Amino acid sequence: QVQLVESGGGLVQPGESLRLSCAASGSTWSLNVRGWYRQAPGKERERVAAIVSGGSTNYADSVKGRFTISRDNTENTVSLQMNSLKPEDTAVYYCNMGSTWAGTDYWGQGTQVTVSS
Repeated sequence: QVQLVESGGGLVQPGESLRLSCAASGSTWSLNVRGWYRQAPGKERERVAAIVSGGSTNYADSVKGRFTISRDNTENTVSLQMNSLKPEDTAVYYCNMGSTWAGTDYWGQGTQVTVSS
């Protein structure tokens, strides 16, 4: 089992920045995919960014150039630096980690990000 704890959400104004972090504990040795998802009210959960063990990253078109995902394997953390935030970025953000070969998938509890003037 893997436990994920997120931090860093909050209320910011448009154009400002936030950094989300997710710390993993437990059986983290098998994890090879780490990512962030978000879910806005009335919308489906969508993947925002992901990073795999080799370091490759991918982003949703809506956040490319503004968000950056990074991970520290030693500390089992994954972070999401969010710059130039827009009101449409408002959502609950969820950390996700898993293993494609073990077929496991773990979620954090979610952290609220609100972008409003």
